[in-house]
Amino acid sequence: MIALEAVCKSFSGQPVIQGLDLRVDRGESVALVGPSGCGKSTVLRLILGLLRPESGIIRFDRRALTRADLLSVRRRTGYVIQDGGLFPHLTARANATLMARELRWQPEKIAHRLAELAELTRFPVDGLDRYPTELSGGQRQRVALMRALMLDPDVLLLDEPLGALDPLIRFDLQRDLRAIIRRLGKTVVLVTHDLSEAAYLGDRLVLLRDGAIEQQGRLVDLQAAPASPFVSRFVAAQRTHLVDEPSRAQGAAR
Repeated sequence: MIALEAVCKSFSGQPVIQGLDLRVDRGESVALVGPSGCGKSTVLRLILGLLRPESGIIRFDRRALTRADLLSVRRRTGYVIQDGGLFPHLTARANATLMARELRWQPEKIAHRLAELAELTRFPVDGLDRYPTELSGGQRQRVALMRALMLDPDVLLLDEPLGALDPLIRFDLQRDLRAIIRRLGKTVVLVTHDLSEAAYLGDRLVLLRDGAIEQQGRLVDLQAAPASPFVSRFVAAQRTHLVDEPSRAQGAAR
């Protein structure tokens, strides 16, 4: 569904992405992890066409991405950022339905889709006419997720969507987000600093370092067979926060 082939990107002459080769299959959930500044968010912006690479090819649904394709690709892609990016002067309802209204969907179709998404994301219906400042952090992220899913996109890009939330709200949203990802079966690329979250939400982890892939696989692969001392240090730095996926799933079920 998504492929980056020998992609390079620099800012002010400083390389950020260096010859990156990355493939994401249709229906797969891939979690990009790594230290700050390693290029995780840049990869999402390149996929979405918000940034253009200096060299290399980005493919979307097997087709090389060109400027002429950007609008259609963005309409097939949902994008959620850390703080939600909601417009403060619009209600939750208006934020969530923004693109559907821009595309002139019929009001009945919009209302039906919004009801589906409110149920899917467990957002309270009585909160739809509130403004972002009247919502909790978790509720704002649920609205952002509804907006990202409104057009029923093929791909979902999540850039630290839970990073600004307190631990209890973050745990609840992790559980709900995992259920949504599994239910919808969409192609997902998730950026997170948290290895435990990456293992819980992603089918595959991709650890980046200085804009290149250091190692990829399951969390157990990174723990049991680190490809480099950097991988060992990165895993060890989060060891106290790691929860293996079966235990996490059982805890969520309870």
